[in-house]
Amino acid sequence: MMKRKLYWSFILATFVITGCANNDNAMNDREDIVNEMDPSTELQAPRDQELNDRLGYVRYTKDQLENSDEINHTAKMDRTEMANMITKMILRSDNFNEVATLVTDKEVLIAYELKPEAQKEYAADIAKKTAMSVMPRYFEIYVSDNETLIQDIHSLHNSNSSERNDFDNTIDTIIKEMKKSPQGLKQNNMEEK
Repeated sequence: MMKRKLYWSFILATFVITGCANNDNAMNDREDIVNEMDPSTELQAPRDQELNDRLGYVRYTKDQLENSDEINHTAKMDRTEMANMITKMILRSDNFNEVATLVTDKEVLIAYELKPEAQKEYAADIAKKTAMSVMPRYFEIYVSDNETLIQDIHSLHNSNSSERNDFDNTIDTIIKEMKKSPQGLKQNNMEEK
């Protein structure tokens, strides 16, 4: 149990540090993300292989974290980048033709089109576990092979969490539909609901 907490703490710290390091290039990153999300482009090797191969390491003292800038610092997550990462990872599986992912402030919604030979329960398990491996544990993850939900998710892609009350009903409706689809294989102590 301690190893699991340590593992998730390390993952969260990695995302926080990565997010902070990328603030200077936010505009360029947005353009790159939009280009990467274009399904007509092929998956390419990272632009800087040395950067891709480099290990991540950070070391601080307690005093360094107690300065005024760090006390008021909050962790931020690039939800578009998270959705991008989840979608690409799922598409690496041979079971999927198309995947749409929406990351809100507390949910991850994944709708997909399966290949005809794909097993629904197994594919749902892949999609859900992929999102679980990327997102902090407090996120609720819903998956569906109902292809019409891809458009429903797409309709929310320009929304933001400050408008949450405006699209709560739409999110709730999509989640109700998603729950009609397989949500992944049942696992010991992994399924909470």
